[in-house]
Amino acid sequence: MWKEKLAKIVEEKKSYDEEINSGANNEELQIFSLEVKNTFHFDLLKEYIEMLKVFNGLEFNGFILYGIDEKFIKTKINQHINGFIDNNQIWYENDYMKNYIFLGESNISWYVLDIKTKNFLELDNSSGSLIKKYKNFGELLNKFFTDALE
Repeated sequence: MWKEKLAKIVEEKKSYDEEINSGANNEELQIFSLEVKNTFHFDLLKEYIEMLKVFNGLEFNGFILYGIDEKFIKTKINQHINGFIDNNQIWYENDYMKNYIFLGESNISWYVLDIKTKNFLELDNSSGSLIKKYKNFGELLNKFFTDALE
């Protein structure tokens, strides 16, 4: 379902002569996955890797999904990528935030995976309090795109 909403974003960006980034290739994903493992000591989610194969990071209407940090990209990008590693390192300056894998953000929310419970969550980005829990990554992405299109 999130792919249909992504298609709407692609169409809207086209109307402004803009394009989203294409998906990452296998070499980029392999290098990036290894760097994430070395930096944070966890493996990337399979669902997140599958998303990166479709598009590599996205910024639209104040909503940001993190992608492969640009220093690991060899292919042409169409828009700036807010890097997964760089952003997680920023959020991890606060020890409490190390409970989460940060996947994206908006003006009012962080979109995360709770490392211990494996729950996908939307957190208030000023207080860190729970806004909503999602059943899976696809449901979180669907809500993300729904909100971004409003």
